[in-house]
Order: sequence, then structure tokens, then C-alpha cells
Amino acid sequence: MVKHFRDLDVYQEAMSLVMRVFALSRDFPPDERFTLTDQIRRSCRSICANLAEAWRKRRYKAAFISKLNDAETEASETQVHLEIAFHHEYIDRETFEALDDACDKIISQIVKMIDQADRWIIKPSRNSRDSTR
Repeated sequence: MVKHFRDLDVYQEAMSLVMRVFALSRDFPPDERFTLTDQIRRSCRSICANLAEAWRKRRYKAAFISKLNDAETEASETQVHLEIAFHHEYIDRETFEALDDACDKIISQIVKMIDQADRWIIKPSRNSRDSTR
């Protein structure tokens, strides 16, 4: 049973991605520090942050889905930055493909959560509705 956003498989996968991207980006050229390095680190961190925010917005289906969409978008952005790093030969093909696949897996998990949003939404209990009258 998932009781916290850190229990979500997708969050754990995203955090693993963050740690791998941070380790790899240490070796990017110094002139990329404020461009590609910063961008790829921010986008992959944002996947985790948006998943955590989505978890806290489960009372409101539209807000929950919106934050999941943001997480999905950040994962796609991370893929673009990884591809740029690959084309600039900052990472090799094997590393790029592994990280790109990790992003695809995260994206598919997020899409599944969006498609099954009703499963994740916190529904008000009957007692809480009665007590507001």
C-alpha cells in the first residue's frame, strides 16, 4: 500500500534517474555549467518534485492530473537534454540509451497514473461531508 509519495515506484525510478544524471553531469565541460548541466539537473529534479506535488493534490482530480502532466513534461525535457549531451559526446550511446529508456519507463508510469487517476484520488468520507452541513 502506498502511504507516501516516496513509496511510489515511479518516484523511486525518478529519484534514481536524478542521482545518475547528477553523477554524469559532473563530467560535462565547465562551459556547460550554466546551460546544459543546469538544465538537465533541473528538469530531472522537477520530475520528483512534481510527483510529490501531485501526491499532495489527490483531493482534486484536475490538480492531481495537472501535476502529473508537469512531471511527464519534465521527463520528456530530460530526454532532450540527454540527447543533446549524447550528440555533444558528453555521454556515450549506451549511457544515453539506458537513461532514455529510464525516462520512457517513468513517462509510461506517469501516463498510467493519469489514465487511472480515480484510483489515486482521495475521496471525502461520508462523515466529513455530513460534518460540514
